Amino acid sequence: MPGRNRDAKVATAWLGLGGNVGDPEAAMAAALRALDAREDCTVSAVSGLFSTPPWGVTDQPDFLNACAAVETTLSARALLDACLRMETDHHRVRARRWGPRTIDIDILAYDGMEIDEDGLHVPHPRMTQRAFVLVPLAEIAPGLVVEGKTVGEHAAACDRAGMERLDRPGDWWRGR
Repeated sequence: MPGRNRDAKVATAWLGLGGNVGDPEAAMAAALRALDAREDCTVSAVSGLFSTPPWGVTDQPDFLNACAAVETTLSARALLDACLRMETDHHRVRARRWGPRTIDIDILAYDGMEIDEDGLHVPHPRMTQRAFVLVPLAEIAPGLVVEGKTVGEHAAACDRAGMERLDRPGDWWRGR
């Protein structure tokens, strides 16, 4: 992280990104580039891009999903605030829980911590039940332990029905 305070603790945060309205691939790529451009964040890994069926509310278009690792000196709360600002910048509207959205950015895990605060729950609740999180996350963090098992173990046991990995280069998020 260029220009960061050498004494600041660097944490690894794992993010889940998704969307199904407008151009979610472009929105996710722009958000990742914006995070990477910050002095307090470096995007260190990004999964492939997956087309996934909707979860929770199924009468909506399929989603695009990916996961990313970010090295950051931000606290989990400050990182969440930055992610929420990016969602707003990309016209995210929270009209319906699990409903359509231009972009969604969730903190899945943060430096091995357990956080239970108003609006911030880490590890992310229900992440081990969601193939659209586990499959991309397993590409970049198969050994990450969540709820007593590795992400790779959770991903191997999840239902991948309807998921498709899109044919994109590994740096898909940099090029748009």
